[in-house]
Amino acid sequence: MKAVWYERTGAAPEVLSFGDMPTPMAGPGEVRIRLEASGVNPADVGRRAGSYRALEYPRVIPNSDGAGIVDQIGDGVSRLGVGQRVWLFNGQRNGRAFGTAAEYIAIAEHLVTPLPADVSFAAGATLGIPGMTAWCGLYGDGPIAGQTILVTGGAGAVGHYAVQLAKWGGARVIATVSSAFKAEQARLAGADLVIDYKTEDVVARAMAFTEGRGVDRVVDVDFGGNIATTLKLMAMNSTIAVYATNGNRSPVVPMRELMERCITLRALVLFALPQPLLAAAQADISKWLAAGKRLHNIAAQFPLSETAQAHLAVEKGDKLGTVVVDCAS
Repeated sequence: MKAVWYERTGAAPEVLSFGDMPTPMAGPGEVRIRLEASGVNPADVGRRAGSYRALEYPRVIPNSDGAGIVDQIGDGVSRLGVGQRVWLFNGQRNGRAFGTAAEYIAIAEHLVTPLPADVSFAAGATLGIPGMTAWCGLYGDGPIAGQTILVTGGAGAVGHYAVQLAKWGGARVIATVSSAFKAEQARLAGADLVIDYKTEDVVARAMAFTEGRGVDRVVDVDFGGNIATTLKLMAMNSTIAVYATNGNRSPVVPMRELMERCITLRALVLFALPQPLLAAAQADISKWLAAGKRLHNIAAQFPLSETAQAHLAVEKGDKLGTVVVDCAS
């Protein structure tokens, strides 16, 4: 099969190779997927660059997310069948060296979910880390119907799905963004209130919207960078679900303030979450996809041979949605 790989970390054009590798076979409990599309996430780029963690395997095929067609099943597989359209997550993560920047992947059945016929493979490749992280950030502590949710970065890959999934779950949604264009994207996703944090007073607007009560839950793209603002608008017995903190990777946590309002910090990274929670996310995302037309933001698409350019597009930092690599020949 054709694939992209790296054997040392560094700049994408310098360390990513494109060529032939052995086509994997589905082992026990696995399915093999003929990949049509691969999603590139910031964590994939960070792992390849060496800024996320040290190189874990002699050779790595990057990228966690993807979509395609099951073409082989291993012993013990019962939920999926040959010919089925699917999306997947955690393709290259702890315990797995070979991800989705390839024509095929063999992967555990529980990491794979049926993809509806009306959702393109490119759109399916955006569901993995972004959609699963959004769901777990929202529903990790139970239903959210009737709650007020703040989604920071409401036009980002995770945030855009979080807005849609929160509205589907019966919540009122506030989204913060950094431009008028991103504000429109958050509104299209269903946000009830959109705040441009660069030009507006986030606390004043959020507190007015909640009649002074504050928000029940934050799905937060930058805990360290946002905490000074976030603390001012949290309700009693509320939760901050944190999936990134790049603005300040070692923030001072004001524990006394959190304690006095019984604010829960829920830190999450997708590959480390318990399997029952991930299975619940997959099931709910399937229900959500089946219940109506959804918005899937594809920032850019590149052929497999140009995966390095796809990684550079993510590193640039101005993408809106998920960068996708087309895997099919």
